[in-house]
Amino acid sequence: MPRWKKILYIVLGVLGVIALGLAICYWLNRPDTCHQGVERIDDECVGVSGDGYDFDTPEIRDVARAIARENKAIAGQPQVTVAMMLPLQSGSPALRRQMRSDLQGAYLGQLEANEGEGEPPKIRLVLANPGRDYDHQSTVVDTLLRMADSSEDRLRAVTGFNLSLDATREAVERLTAHQVPVLASRITGDQIANDDGTDGLTKLRYPGLARIIPTNYEAAQALADFNGERGRENRRTVLVYDTRPDSYDESLAKAFSGIKEKGPAGPAAMPFASPGIDTAGSTGNQFTQIANNICDSEADTVYFAGRTLHLRIFALKLAEMGCENRHYTIISGSDAASLLEDMSAKDWAQLRGGAGGQPKVTVQYAAPGHPAAWSTELATWREKWDATHDRAPTEAELPQYLTEPKAALDSLNKLIKATHDKGIDLGSTPNLLDSRTMLVHDGLVTIGTALHQVQSGGAEKVPSLADVGREWPQLQSRHRVRGTSGLICLTSGGNPYDKPVAVVELEPGQKGLGKLRFVGLGWPTGHEQPKNCVIPSHT
Repeated sequence: MPRWKKILYIVLGVLGVIALGLAICYWLNRPDTCHQGVERIDDECVGVSGDGYDFDTPEIRDVARAIARENKAIAGQPQVTVAMMLPLQSGSPALRRQMRSDLQGAYLGQLEANEGEGEPPKIRLVLANPGRDYDHQSTVVDTLLRMADSSEDRLRAVTGFNLSLDATREAVERLTAHQVPVLASRITGDQIANDDGTDGLTKLRYPGLARIIPTNYEAAQALADFNGERGRENRRTVLVYDTRPDSYDESLAKAFSGIKEKGPAGPAAMPFASPGIDTAGSTGNQFTQIANNICDSEADTVYFAGRTLHLRIFALKLAEMGCENRHYTIISGSDAASLLEDMSAKDWAQLRGGAGGQPKVTVQYAAPGHPAAWSTELATWREKWDATHDRAPTEAELPQYLTEPKAALDSLNKLIKATHDKGIDLGSTPNLLDSRTMLVHDGLVTIGTALHQVQSGGAEKVPSLADVGREWPQLQSRHRVRGTSGLICLTSGGNPYDKPVAVVELEPGQKGLGKLRFVGLGWPTGHEQPKNCVIPSHT
C-alpha cells in the first residue's frame, strides 16, 4: 500500500475516533428535555411553551390546550408574543388549582384582547415555567430575551409573577434592563415597584414595569382606613410577622408597622420563623406561645405578615387557645386569597367555636378583587342616593369607579359562559372568588390595550419593546383600563393609582363549611378614585 494511503487511512481513523467520542460526549451530556423548548432540571420542567404542553401538571392541561388553540386560530395574522411567567409545577393540589385559575384568567384575557377585526396585533400566549419559587428564573429569562430579539417570536411583554421573592425581583430587573416590558399582575411586594417620584421625573429602577395591584403598603393603608378606630388603636393591635427572608412578608410587616396609631402603647411585635412558603415546620409550636402572649394583652386585632399556610395555622391556634371567650380579628395581605381553598370542615369548626356563639377568630384580608364587590357597593350607593333624592340618578351621576368595573365583570362572566357553550374545556368552571382569574385577565387586557394604542403604520409593523414600555403611563384618564378588579390608571412609574382592595372575611357558618364574605372596599388614599381617573399631581 502506498505511503500516502496509509497516512490517509490513519487520519480518517483518528477523525472517526474523535467524531465517535464527540457523539458519545454529546449523548451523555445532552440536555434532558421534558418537551420541545422545556428542559428537565432535577425534577422540574423549566422553559417556555405555547403548544399546549402542561408541564406535567394535569390540572392545567385543558386550559393549556385552549391557549394553544387560540394561538393556532390567529396564525397568519399580525401578532406578537406575550409570556405568562409563573411556577407551573407543585406537589400541592391546592397550588395546582391556583395555577389553573391563573391560566384561566390569562386565556380569557387573551380572548378579549384578540377580539375585533382590523385591530392588530393579536396576542400569541406562551407559558413560561421558572421552577418552584422561581429558582430557575435565569434559564427562562435567557429564553425570553432571545424571543424578544427574534423576528419570528416578537416577544413584547412578560406577565404573571405571583410571588414577591428575591428571585422574582431578579427576573423583573433583568428583563426590564433589556427593555422587555413587564406587567406584574399579582405581586404586591414594595421592592418590586417603581417610585413615582415627582411626576415621574425620577429615574425608574425598573424601566418598562407596570403593576395592576396595590403594593403591600397601599393595601395596609386601605385596611387601616377601612377598619377605622379599631385598626389604629395602639393598645388593641399587635403585629405578628415571619422573620424568614421573603420580600412579601418583609414589605407587609413594614407596611403594617407604618400604620399611624394612637393611644397608649400596645404589645410589642411578635416574630416567628417559618422554614418555607409551603412548609409548616415548628410554626404551630411558636404560634402556641404567641397566642398565649396575645391572650394576656388587650390586643384583639392582629396584623399578620406571613404566607397563607402559616396564616391558617396561626388562626386555628389562636382559636384553640380560647382566651377567655374573646373574639379576635386577624388582618393580612393579598397572599391570603389562597386561604379559602385550604380550609377543611374541621378547620371551619375550630374557627367557629361553640354552637350559637360568635366565631372565635375572623380572618380579614385585602383581596385584589371579589365578584360581589361592584354590585354590593353600587346597591349601597343607590340606597344613600334614594335617601337624599326624589329622582333616579343620571348616567353621569352614577359612580364611575363602580359602574365601569361592574360592566367589565359582567362581560367576563358572559365570556366564561360563551366559552362553556362552545364546548371549550378549561379544566373547571372559573371560580372568581379567589380573585386570581379576575386579576390575570385584567393583566392581559391591559397588555392588549397598550399594544393596540401604540400600533401604527401597516398591520405587519409591530410595536417595538420600547414603544410598549413607554405606553404604560398613558393608560389613565380617557385611556384607563376598565378592569374587573377595578379601574386601572397607571402612574408615571407604572403603578395603579388608588386601586381599591376588596376587604373580605372568612366567615365560619353555624353548619357545614364557611364562606368568603365581601365586606367593603378599601382605598389606599382613603377616598375613591377621581372622575375619569385623572391622576392628580404630587403637589
